[in-house]
Amino acid sequence: MNSIRQILMVTRLHFGRWRRNPRVILSFLLAAVLSFLLTEKVVTFAIEQGRTLQIFEPFVWVFGDGISILLISLILILLFADMPFLDGSVPYYLIRIRVRTWVLGQMLYLILATLIYLIWILGITMLFAAPQSFSGNLWSPTAALLGYSDYSDVLSIPAVMKTFELSRPYACTRAIFLLTLLYALASVMIMYFFNVKKGRLAGIVSVSVFHLFGFLLNSDWLSIVMQLGEKESYRANIVRGWLSPLRQVTYPMHNFGYDSLPALADTYRIFAAGILILAILVIRGMKRYNFQFIGMDEET
Repeated sequence: MNSIRQILMVTRLHFGRWRRNPRVILSFLLAAVLSFLLTEKVVTFAIEQGRTLQIFEPFVWVFGDGISILLISLILILLFADMPFLDGSVPYYLIRIRVRTWVLGQMLYLILATLIYLIWILGITMLFAAPQSFSGNLWSPTAALLGYSDYSDVLSIPAVMKTFELSRPYACTRAIFLLTLLYALASVMIMYFFNVKKGRLAGIVSVSVFHLFGFLLNSDWLSIVMQLGEKESYRANIVRGWLSPLRQVTYPMHNFGYDSLPALADTYRIFAAGILILAILVIRGMKRYNFQFIGMDEET
């Protein structure tokens, strides 16, 4: 019980640093602006067509696309740029609690902060759609129009008929939210691990490489460059569906019973295992971390 209280104490300490923190304020403002830009086309289209929206549909259509997940995850680099959160107060705590307890408190903070960040984004998309929306667990006329016409391609709205046909709004929103959360946590833990091992620059570079790897495998450029035929392109798509972290968290890019793409449960297990492994590596790395403090400042 004492360890749990200490973990919660560390978590509260980090959240306490949010008060009037320019980096935190800027991160949430950027997320709000980005959410508006991504959902504006969906809401505007519904208004122009004189149709209603299900309250979660803007979130579903926008974040059912891997590129949107990538964009909001990039803002987390700014939000958590100061990992592993070492300042003048750290020596005071480290002589009273174990390093592992300190790290677990930081990890709980990262999980909760990322969760709050994504709830904020979900709330913003709901707020934008609210005047034109209803809350029932049914797809709207706007969804039907986007799913069964070429409007989604013309307007560059990532509405996929597969999503519309094989799920309901509530279940679909839960799945997309969880996929987005797992991708965001994976990117945060990668940055955390390399920050601990090699420094903050290495952390930023490593998570940027992670995003770039997912982005490159998410696009169809390889099939185009290699001029693959239809059968080869299908096989390449299956391989990319398993290898690309961005495709893994793209809701329509999953096996719903008739192809060889990863199922949602596969993605959940893969990302959960990866996050757990990174967490263990961070704990081990922090035990060997060279804490050097000069006065009230930290140099690494």
